[in-house]
Amino acid sequence: MSGFAPDALLGGFADAPLQSSHAFRAILTALSRPGTLAEVSGATPPAPLSPAAGAVLLTLVDGTTPLHLAGDADCAAVRAWVTFHCGAPLVAAGDAAFAIGTWAALCPVDRFAIGTGAYPDRAATLIVEMPTLSATGPRLTGPGIESAAHLSLPEVAAFRENRALFPLGFDTILTCGTRIAALPRSTVVEAV
Repeated sequence: MSGFAPDALLGGFADAPLQSSHAFRAILTALSRPGTLAEVSGATPPAPLSPAAGAVLLTLVDGTTPLHLAGDADCAAVRAWVTFHCGAPLVAAGDAAFAIGTWAALCPVDRFAIGTGAYPDRAATLIVEMPTLSATGPRLTGPGIESAAHLSLPEVAAFRENRALFPLGFDTILTCGTRIAALPRSTVVEAV
């Protein structure tokens, strides 16, 4: 078969029902408690994707989920892996339900869907590969945060502009190694 990449068969969940349920729980925790760091494991996607990014894709993306690969993530190895393990249609930024890449590759973020007044849920979720991920940096407040939290974000301005669009706007899942954190559009971000 022309173009067949046997490495694409590797790196998925070994026990998909159990590992995807654990990853789903971690993703929900991160989204419902912005600034909380969670661990996910079980995926070994091709470079440049992290194990956390692979686990998020295996858990949230399927054959009905338009996915945009940005920057270095848009390579033959990742395309083949996503096609085999998720079956997701690969699309342009404006058509994506999910997009994955570094922050620089995903920018400008205004090219992604933010939903509509009638359907705010039709917004994109950005999966941002980070060089580091820690509970330090800009101050976060809003739903799911008792008083305040902190999270190492790639910038502040875009997330403040995104919050101003609420209930529209994109949601963000940040990944690094086996760690994830999330920043829903409802979160207020303040520079420290």
